[in-house]
Amino acid sequence: MAEGDFTELGPDRSLLLVDDDVPFLTRLARAMEKRGFQTETAETVAAGKAIAQSRPPAYAVIDLRLEDGNGLDVVELLREKRPDARIVVLTGYGAIATAVAAVKMGATDYLSKPADANDITNALLAKGEALPPPPDNPMSADRVRWEHIQRVYELCDRNVSETARRLNMHRRTLQRILAKRSPR
Repeated sequence: MAEGDFTELGPDRSLLLVDDDVPFLTRLARAMEKRGFQTETAETVAAGKAIAQSRPPAYAVIDLRLEDGNGLDVVELLREKRPDARIVVLTGYGAIATAVAAVKMGATDYLSKPADANDITNALLAKGEALPPPPDNPMSADRVRWEHIQRVYELCDRNVSETARRLNMHRRTLQRILAKRSPR
């Protein structure tokens, strides 16, 4: 982190992490604890809201898409309970409309997965309206395209024909893309 660009952790180092990807959640919690945060984790919207209600943290990192609902519900409750909280919304599916909604609801920043602990720490500790520095290893354009295709494919219940129609893509082209490994 560049000197002067970020505030130090204040006396309240509480951090709520909400994500239904348990291995990612566990790794992130360990990494954030090494950076001085006192982490508390939740795997569902309900658990995240319960923590935000009873012990609103100074910092939060909340996944947007959770199995039991939308992470923005946790953002909204946390913003009500603790207006000064620094909140970063994470998602595997970056979309401008969702980013706008997250920021309007009170998120401090919005990061696409895979975001690492350094990117998240930079976003949580950025001063005022200052933007954190760009990520060291952002997703390539090919990877972003692949993630989008995978998302639409999942939303179409893995129906290749329906996915191809919605993406305005030839079915065989889509099948070739789906058969390959994800780009880096």
